[in-house]
Amino acid sequence: MKDLLGQTRRPQINSRSELDACGRPGLPDVIRCARRKHARAIISSFLRNSGIHQARLSIAMMFLLFALSSSASAATLPSGFVETTVASGIASPTAMAIAPDGRIFVCSQSGALRVIKNGVLLATPFVTLSVDSVGERGLLGVAFDPHFTLNHYIYLYYTVPGTPAHNRVIRFTANGDVVVPGSGRVILELNSLSTATNHNGGALHFGPEDNLYVAVGDNAKGSNSQNLSNLFGKILRITSDGTIPSDNPFVQSTTARHEIWALGLRNPFTFAFRGTTNFIYINDVGQSTWEEIDLGQAGANYGWPATEGPTTNPAYKSPIYYYGHSDGCAITGGAFYSPSTPNFPSSYVGKYFFGDYCSGFIRILNPSTAQATEFVTGASQPVDIQVGADGSLYYLARGTSSVMKVRYTTNSSPVITTQPTSQLVSVGYPVTFSVVASGPPPYSYQWLRNGVNIGGANARTYRIVSTTLSDNGARFRVRVSNAYGNTLSNVATLSVTSDKPPLGQILTPAQGTTYFGGMVVNYSGSASDFEDGELPPSGFTWQVDFHHDTHLHPFIAATTGSKTGTFTIPTRGETSSNVYYRIILTVKDSAGLTRTVTRDILPRKADMTFATTPAGLQITLDGEQRVTPFTVTGVVGIIRAIAAPSPQTLNGLSYVFQSWSDGGARSHEIRTPSVSTTYKANFIRP
Repeated sequence: MKDLLGQTRRPQINSRSELDACGRPGLPDVIRCARRKHARAIISSFLRNSGIHQARLSIAMMFLLFALSSSASAATLPSGFVETTVASGIASPTAMAIAPDGRIFVCSQSGALRVIKNGVLLATPFVTLSVDSVGERGLLGVAFDPHFTLNHYIYLYYTVPGTPAHNRVIRFTANGDVVVPGSGRVILELNSLSTATNHNGGALHFGPEDNLYVAVGDNAKGSNSQNLSNLFGKILRITSDGTIPSDNPFVQSTTARHEIWALGLRNPFTFAFRGTTNFIYINDVGQSTWEEIDLGQAGANYGWPATEGPTTNPAYKSPIYYYGHSDGCAITGGAFYSPSTPNFPSSYVGKYFFGDYCSGFIRILNPSTAQATEFVTGASQPVDIQVGADGSLYYLARGTSSVMKVRYTTNSSPVITTQPTSQLVSVGYPVTFSVVASGPPPYSYQWLRNGVNIGGANARTYRIVSTTLSDNGARFRVRVSNAYGNTLSNVATLSVTSDKPPLGQILTPAQGTTYFGGMVVNYSGSASDFEDGELPPSGFTWQVDFHHDTHLHPFIAATTGSKTGTFTIPTRGETSSNVYYRIILTVKDSAGLTRTVTRDILPRKADMTFATTPAGLQITLDGEQRVTPFTVTGVVGIIRAIAAPSPQTLNGLSYVFQSWSDGGARSHEIRTPSVSTTYKANFIRP
């Protein structure tokens, strides 16, 4: 067909639309492409050719899925509160901080610190660091010096690439919206990381005494949290230049790291101080049962991995609030509402706002009663929460790559939360525009095309079943109304092209490939396009996600520029067997049309039975004490830690450890075997 048509050229697309919020191919590229090519006759018969009917159908499905994935679900807020999007298009956001002048600095996991100024995401990052962004590593934390208006210092927490990699706290000096070149000063180098890519922590905040507090995860090894000779699983406290405060709780110890302020944490992803007081709440992401909010205290031990959630052991501090995994899966984001000029009603002042990444809620915890109530539901993967000097609540929605703003208003007219976005589609295929509003429901909708009401277009979404070239350049917007007033959305422009989307496929790994811990995965793909022919490496974008239970963790961020790649399955980290990796390939042609294909690789599994002689004694698996016998299913190659506490008492008799059936020490590590295996701890009477 290429030879039949000769040098195929793309028609010009008349649109001034910007990149969309999800970072998908933007329309400006289409315009630039069109300017490089002459207009050609539209071969509409191609789309009606029965020989390519199946391909046409699959393309239609692709655009339908694109339209559905582009629409955002509406968050629900209490009466009187409205939500708006401050800025979108921040790739893989992880954390944010609000400058004294109101600018919002947002960490992108891939290493860029983005700046939102006067509601606009600036094109030039403040700084872009070279980071290891595999899994949960990357640029993870940001804080402003308490004297920022004088010294212009900004602190960042990020993963330094290397073999092995490690996390670091570094300080930069700001020159307006960008970094002063060469101003970086390392404040703290953390311990070398294992092959586990999760549980890094990363939150940074200054306390009322101007010391910097640093949250560090356990590097997916529970015993780290109780080990005072390393910094994993701890809250650290250092001065602004990295030295040790003289009143740190372990500063007199000859064996402990003096930076440690509190220990026994799994993955304290976020924490917050209440205003200028030393009252601090720590959000610790749980493993299998509980998500915790802990009251920060110098020298406190929160018990991980020996305990999760509430405990009666006097050696450990119980959380002041916790919720189970039937309610959520990862507590992320926390802030006290104590601005100098509140916008919320007075009943909210002093309360603690926290979110859950999986369930998409933001709740309010009353410190006086330790009771929580709902505030926002339907938030898109919130990962951070901050309170601005304007009294508004801001949260970072990773699911939509956006910073959202929640404020209280006496004006009950609807407010557009998510605007309709401009779209590019192939002729003959469907397109859907959508809007999200906040304010008192119910809402009514009226869509307009080129300023004229569209009959029957009265839903939150508007869909054209089959686009034509006459739709090219059409401008759509929607009027949203409730009982108190109405508002008009921004304009979204529809661009229609006679071009066809590219075809892409994942060549390796093959369908049905299974993995084990330590396995090297090589991936490759191919792509062709009706107009462009074989696509170059620049048209390939790869991404890998790690799925666990009902949620996912980013493993390799979207990376463009190669037809092949490789990654290694970690041997440490998540120990659950309810997991898999998804490889995602998106191919893009020169007009900006895309196609996405995926390939799942599932784990190889084996059962491990743990027993003792005599039966009924306890062993620990990954730090958690269990009564034997019991069986767990694990992923082959994943490293587990087992130990036999000694001495123990059973039925009034004392026993001491003698040996493990695999010949290991009383406390040692094992690799999940490729076949079902029993590990028995033998005890004897003293």
